[in-house]
Amino acid sequence: MYAALKMIHVAAALLSISGFMLRGSWMLAESPKLNLRAVKIAPHIVDSVFLLSGIWLVVALHLPVLSQPWLMAKLVALVFYVLLGMIALRRGRTKRTRRIAFGLALVTFAYIVGVALTKSVASWLAFGGVV
Repeated sequence: MYAALKMIHVAAALLSISGFMLRGSWMLAESPKLNLRAVKIAPHIVDSVFLLSGIWLVVALHLPVLSQPWLMAKLVALVFYVLLGMIALRRGRTKRTRRIAFGLALVTFAYIVGVALTKSVASWLAFGGVV
């Protein structure tokens, strides 16, 4: 069960970031594809599966969220990722603002992946005994 849940979570993460990168590239190119109905709906479905599978993993593994610093770091970073994504794809008033938010959202997602792999708030810096 755990392996299947983790596979669903990882697949949803890959679909989520792939879709975000595609939509970000369309935003940068000012493509009308961003206004397609499927482009507006699909990310909500993928991200819901991503979030629900993450919650399901926490419950299935009986992880005490508040006493796991790495898990709290993932959750806080996820909030920042979502906010930055909203600025990048919809709310940013200028293209420069949207570009910066897009880049920061990608960096934030990379941080989240590093935390998930290392189980450390140091994220990628924890590899190789750096931290």
